[in-house]
Amino acid sequence: MLLNRRTLDGIAAGRITLVFRRWRRPSVRAGGTLLTSIGLLAIEDVEPVEEIGEDEARAAGHDTRERLLAELSSREGQLYRICLRIAGPDPRIALQAETELGEPEMHDIEARLMLLDARRAWTLATLALIEAHPARRAPELAALLGREALPFKQDVRKLKALGLTESLASGYRLSPRGAAMLRRLAPR
Repeated sequence: MLLNRRTLDGIAAGRITLVFRRWRRPSVRAGGTLLTSIGLLAIEDVEPVEEIGEDEARAAGHDTRERLLAELSSREGQLYRICLRIAGPDPRIALQAETELGEPEMHDIEARLMLLDARRAWTLATLALIEAHPARRAPELAALLGREALPFKQDVRKLKALGLTESLASGYRLSPRGAAMLRRLAPR
C-alpha cells in the first residue's frame, strides 16, 4: 500500500489514524506492518465498509467526507478502512550504521546477496555504481547499467532492506554497512 507524503506526515504528527482504499482484495492485513519513510507502521485493522462518516474522513486527513469520496471515486473495488499507527523507527536505519560486523554477519549478508544474484548478478555492480555516484537519481543510475528505472529501484530497495543503501532526497548513497560490504566483496 502506497501512502503519499501528506498522509505520511499526518500519521507522523498523529493527525491521521485511518486510510481508505478501494481494492479488489486488500494489499495489507491486520497485524501486519508497512515500512515507510517515516518508520514502521502497524496495520491494526482492515475492514470492508459501505459508508464513511464525517469523523472517519477527518481521521483520514480530509476536511469533508465528500472530498475523501471524490478522491476514491477514480478507483474500482470494495471500500476498505485501514486503521494504522507508527510502530517504531525504520529497522533498516540501525542496520545501515553497522560497520563492525563479525564473520557470521558478513557471511549472512554475502549469502543473501548470492540469493539476490541467483538469476543474474547485479548486487555488486549496483553497490559500486551507487558508491561512485552518490545522490544520483535512479533513472540516471539505471541508464548507466542499461536498465529500466523501475526494476532498478526495486533492486535498490532489496539492498536497502539489508541496510546496505540509504535513500536521499534525490538518489541514493551507500550506508556505512554497505561501504564495508563493498570493500569486502569488490576485487581491488
